[in-house]
Amino acid sequence: MEKLKIGWIGSGVMGKAMCGHLLAAGHQISLFNRTRSKAESLVAKGAQWCESPLAVARASDIVFSMVGFPVDVEQVLLSDQGVLAGAKSGMFLVDMTTSSPGLARKIYTAAKELGVAALDAPVSGGDIGAREATLAIMVGGDKTAFEQILPLFQIMGKNIAHMGAAGTGQHTKMCNQILIAGTMIGTVESLLYAHRMGMGQNAVIDVIGQGAASSWTINTLGRRIAKGDFNPGFFIKHYVKDMGIALDEAQRANLCLPGLALVHQFYLAAKALDLENLGTQALYRVLAQMNHLTL
Repeated sequence: MEKLKIGWIGSGVMGKAMCGHLLAAGHQISLFNRTRSKAESLVAKGAQWCESPLAVARASDIVFSMVGFPVDVEQVLLSDQGVLAGAKSGMFLVDMTTSSPGLARKIYTAAKELGVAALDAPVSGGDIGAREATLAIMVGGDKTAFEQILPLFQIMGKNIAHMGAAGTGQHTKMCNQILIAGTMIGTVESLLYAHRMGMGQNAVIDVIGQGAASSWTINTLGRRIAKGDFNPGFFIKHYVKDMGIALDEAQRANLCLPGLALVHQFYLAAKALDLENLGTQALYRVLAQMNHLTL
């Protein structure tokens, strides 16, 4: 593959690994992260540090962003020190943050006016998928742009699909997050039940994780719960953000999603308990406390 000038913004739990795969493939990486210390391992491997998203854009032909919240996306892409302020015609902009479909369309329109092809490309697979380059990548935007960026997506993921026009990548990620909401509460309640009945949680997962109840959540995050590991593969605070986006989109579409609304309330309780920087599996701790169970 031709070695490309790639910009990367955001080196958090997932972004660091994703950028690392592009770097290992031999591409020239220009890098910015809000907290420089979190990018040092990538700089040590050859990435070039930049002082702003604007500087990243000026050094790159393709810019990827993987940040936390929609407000962060607006800051790094649309501000006067953002990527589009330093963009040139013919460039590609790929936002891999889970964000709002409306913001994705806004970015697409602003980019198009500058001759820049923008894609919204959120991912699923958590920290493991990022490290192992097995992410699902769901992409919205022009198909011609998708096809040109596809070889880079294939370095980071395995299940990659063009979903349609700008914003459809984000809508697909909302479908993913809605499904995970129900699966997660089922996982937590199942393992709480096993704990209360005096059963070994790993032994239970060994059985039910191979039958009709099998899911990535029970077999991956359930194992973490069983060993008391609540470190983030995906932050509670980011999942609360995602559920809020999905609920807002549903309200605009006059769609009632009571299961999602219920799980959203449990995760808001997690934030109230100062658990927002733990992984989503820490919902177990919230429900255990509600049931007065000692972990």
